[in-house]
Formats: sequence, C-alpha cells, structure tokens
Amino acid sequence: MQNLSFDKLKETATHYENLMVPALFVSSSQRLLDEAGVKPGDRILDVACGTGIVARNALKRNGGNGVYITGLDPNPGMLSVAESKAPAINWQEGLAEELPYEDDSFDVVVSQFGMMFFQDKKAALQEMERVLAPGGWMVVSVFDSLDNNPGYHAMTQAFANTAGEEVAQALRAPFSLGDTGELKSLCAESVLTSAEVTTHSGKARFPDVRTMVLADVKGWFPLAGIELTDQQIDEVVRQIESTLQEYISSDGSLEFPMPAHLITASK
Repeated sequence: MQNLSFDKLKETATHYENLMVPALFVSSSQRLLDEAGVKPGDRILDVACGTGIVARNALKRNGGNGVYITGLDPNPGMLSVAESKAPAINWQEGLAEELPYEDDSFDVVVSQFGMMFFQDKKAALQEMERVLAPGGWMVVSVFDSLDNNPGYHAMTQAFANTAGEEVAQALRAPFSLGDTGELKSLCAESVLTSAEVTTHSGKARFPDVRTMVLADVKGWFPLAGIELTDQQIDEVVRQIESTLQEYISSDGSLEFPMPAHLITASK
C-alpha cells in the first residue's frame, strides 16, 4: 500500500466505495452469496472484504445479525469505510494467508475479486478451507482474462498509450487469474478436492466513461503509488470514448461484459 497514511488510505477507499463498488461489485456479490447458499444463522467470513459489499449483503440475508459475519482485509482504510457502512459486522485487519481464526469457525467463506492480489494464493486457499466448518461452502471469485473484457482491455491500452506501461500493468493485475486451467491447477495444489471452477457472465455499468477512469485513478492507483495529471486523464477518457462507442448509450452511460470465474468448494 505504498506506505500511505491512514487518511490517504481512507480517502482512496472512499473513492473505491463510491465509484467502483456500484459499477462492478454489487450484483456480483449477490451471485457469490447465491452460490454459497447463505441462510439465516450462518457464520460468514468475507476475506479481502474491501469496503464490505459482500459482508453487507450477507447481513441482509442473515437476518440482520452482524455477530455472525466477519470481514477481513489488510487495508485499514477499507475497513474504516466498511465499519461506517455497517458497524454491526465484525471488521478485522489481517491477511488471507494467515487467517486469525480457529479451525472450522465459519459455515461460509467467501472472497470477491481479491485472490489476484494475494502474495501466496495456495496458502490463502488452504487457510480458507481450514477455517471452514464441515458441511460448509467456500466461494472465491476472480475476473476472467482481459481478452474477454472489452471495457478494461480498452482502458488498459489507453493508459499504456498515455501514461506508459507501468500504469497499464497496474490495470492488468486484477485480470491475472483469467485462465481456468491455472485456477484448477491451483485448487489441486491446494488440495481442494471438491473444488469446481465455473465461468459466469456479468456486466460493468458506469454512469459515464470519466467515472470509469476515475474509479481506478482515485480508488486503486494510489495504492499502487501511481499519480496522473488531469491532461493524462482527459486523454484516456477521449480514447476510451472513441474505442467503446458500441457500449455507450445515448445518455453517456457505459455498459460492457465483465465475466468472472468462481471457485466453489465444500468441506
């Protein structure tokens, strides 16, 4: 997190919550919970919870009892925003690779679009399986490859053209686990014998192209130590508006396919 101050982490998390979560993560969080079969009374762990959209939606399904729901993330800024949104949930700072919980502690363990950033993905999967109770379900989502995502493929190219390869690489990182064969191999190495990998369609929806660009510029790039000028941002917006005309409505809103893979495993 580039040794950012808590205030900067919280500011970035606030932009992430306001710009990125509504466009990318609200509907996908519901699918994640559907796959996990969440029901009232389940003990639920949301790993790499960010600002907590999955845990917050789980709270609604769980009868509104936050004592059963825990969200874990290494970023204190994300957790601060999460707690402001849902103080009833147990928010805790920590790493997926070293979950601070006893064996068999949760009926459901979920992680939405976080595994791409884990330092040790095998260890993280093993840890999530360890804290899952017998009969429980684990569901982990990752983005499909960039080749299957026209919106972010175009934005990555625009940033490469405008700001250089380092910035483009920061945008490629979230799509680094798009190969289903690699995911299946990772599950096998982690001894998740019941794991299945499936691909699901999805949509990204932004009110306009500039909001899409600013979601990363303000809600993600600071964590990677990247700063851009207003002129660079304007040029990226111009290029994307030209490239993605077929996905832009007459009111300026932007909608494009955003498929994801789900790892589902029982214990």
